[in-house]
Amino acid sequence: MAANVEIYTWTSCPFCIRAKALLAKKGVEYTEYAIDGDEVARGEMATRSNGRRSLPQIFINDRHVGGCDDLYALNAQGKLDALLDVA
Repeated sequence: MAANVEIYTWTSCPFCIRAKALLAKKGVEYTEYAIDGDEVARGEMATRSNGRRSLPQIFINDRHVGGCDDLYALNAQGKLDALLDVA
């Protein structure tokens, strides 16, 4: 079964674009929350991510995995595919 991936983004954020590109390269479907300028949504994201307010913030199966650099680090360590359930 495919993982439930959620990503909080800003439309023009280069790190958000890179994170989404990696997920797309892996063929992963995700739910994107574009929160450009929405401080209420950003506050909700920060609550979910233990206070982190930088973007993107990524969740896999309700587990906070961090931002773009964290996503790429998981991939480099060979741990991302298992989280995403990618064959």
